[in-house]
Amino acid sequence: MKKLALTALVLALGLAACEKKTATTVDNNTVTTENTVAVDTNAAMNAGASADNALDAAGNATANAAADAAHATANGMNATANAVANTAK
Repeated sequence: MKKLALTALVLALGLAACEKKTATTVDNNTVTTENTVAVDTNAAMNAGASADNALDAAGNATANAAADAAHATANGMNATANAVANTAK
C-alpha cells in the first residue's frame, strides 16, 4: 500500500512539474512569437522606407536631368546668339 501511495505521489509531482513547464513553455512561445512578429514588422517597415528612399532618389535624379537639359538648351541658345552677334561685327 505504501508503494502504491508513493508511486501516486511521484506521479502527481511529475505531472505538477510538467504543468509548470508547459505553462512556462507556452509563455516563452508567446514571447518568441511576439518577438518574431516585431522583427518581421520592423523588417517590412525598413523595406518600405528603403523603397520610399529609392523613389525619392529616382524623382530627384529625374528633376536634375530635366534641369540639366534646360540649362544645356539655354547654353546652346546663348552660344548661337553670341556666334551670330560676333559674325555680324
